[in-house]
Amino acid sequence: MRFRHPDGTRVHLAYCTNVHPAEDLDGVIAQLAAHARPVRERLGAPLLGVGLWLARPVVDALLREGTGRLRAALAANGLEAVTLNGFPYRGFQERVVKHRVYHPDWTRDERLRYTLDLARVLAELLPDDADGGSVSTLPLAWREPWTPRDAGAARRNRERLAEGLAGLGRTIRVGFEPEPGCVVETTEGAVRHLAGRDGHGVCLDACHLAVAFEDPGEAVARLGAAGLPVVKLQASAALHLDDPADPAGRAALEAYAEPRFLHQVRERGHGAGADDLPAAALPGRGAWRVHFHVPLHADPPPPLRSTRDVLDGTLRALLGGARALTPHVEVETYTWGVLPGAPPDRADGIAAELAWTRDRLTALGLKEDT
Repeated sequence: MRFRHPDGTRVHLAYCTNVHPAEDLDGVIAQLAAHARPVRERLGAPLLGVGLWLARPVVDALLREGTGRLRAALAANGLEAVTLNGFPYRGFQERVVKHRVYHPDWTRDERLRYTLDLARVLAELLPDDADGGSVSTLPLAWREPWTPRDAGAARRNRERLAEGLAGLGRTIRVGFEPEPGCVVETTEGAVRHLAGRDGHGVCLDACHLAVAFEDPGEAVARLGAAGLPVVKLQASAALHLDDPADPAGRAALEAYAEPRFLHQVRERGHGAGADDLPAAALPGRGAWRVHFHVPLHADPPPPLRSTRDVLDGTLRALLGGARALTPHVEVETYTWGVLPGAPPDRADGIAAELAWTRDRLTALGLKEDT
C-alpha cells in the first residue's frame, strides 16, 4: 500500500513475511499466493507491500537463478517489495530459535555477505518508480561476548557494507535495529555505536522502543540530531503489565512464555531486566514490558495490555510533522504461530493490523496513493 505524505514523500506500508516459515524459493513464491494475496484481497487494496524475509538458502537460489520468477509472482498477486527483513539468517520459524536469531552477527563475514546479497536482490525487485529500498539487520550482536576486537571486526564489516551498497545502481539503505539485550539496545546506543561512522541508518522497531521505555518523540529527535536516518519503522507492539506484584497479572503473562522466541522483559524505573520469560526473579516494583509482538488491532486479556500507544506516538513522531522522517512502514507481528488463542486464519489478523496502521496514517494526513 502506498501513501503520500503532505510533503510529497511516498510512504510504503507492508507486512513482513517472516511470519511464514518457507526457506526455499518455491516456498517463498507459494506463500505469496497462499498468504499475501488473501491479505490484500481482504483489504480491498489494488497493491500490497510485502517486507520479504529471504533466508540464506533463498538468497542463494535467487543469485543462481535470477529474480525473474519471484518478480513475476509478486506482480501476479498484486504485490510489491521495497524492503527486506535481513535480521534472521535462517531457521526463524523452527521449533526453538531464541539466541540463534543473532547469528551470524556483524563480527562475521557471513553477515556482511548475506546483507549485501539481500541488497543486490532487492535492487532487482524494486519497482521502477520506487525511490529506493531498505534492508533491516540486527543491532550488531547479542551483548555478550562483546570485546574491543569484536567491535573492530563489526566496524570493518560496516565499512565494507557501505562500499558494496555504493555500486548497486539503486539506492538501498541498511537499518540496524536496536533491541533489548543486544550491543545496540536503544536509540542512545545507536547514536553511540553507529552515528557518523558509515552512512547507515536505523530500523526503528516500536515494540523494542516500548520495552526499553523510550519516549518516541525523544527517540526520533535523538536519532535526527545524530544524523541517523530511520530507514524503516517496524510497526509492532509489546506486552505491558502495570502491576507485576499482582498474581493475576503474573499468571496472565505466563501464557506467553513459549520455547521458540526470546521475550526480553524490562521493569520501569529500576534498571532491572530478564532475558526471557518467565521473569520471576525481577523485583516487580514497577511496570513490566515484554518483547512479545502482539497484534496491533487487538488487546491482550486483562490485566495485560499492549503498547499500541507507543506505536501511535512513533507514527506521529515520524510521519505527523511537516516532513516525513521514514519512507517505509512494515507491520511485523511474527508471533502469530505462538500467540495464545490466535485464530487459525492469519490472513484476517494480518489484514486487520494493516487496516489499523492504514487508518493511523490517514489520520496523520497521509493520502492513499493508488
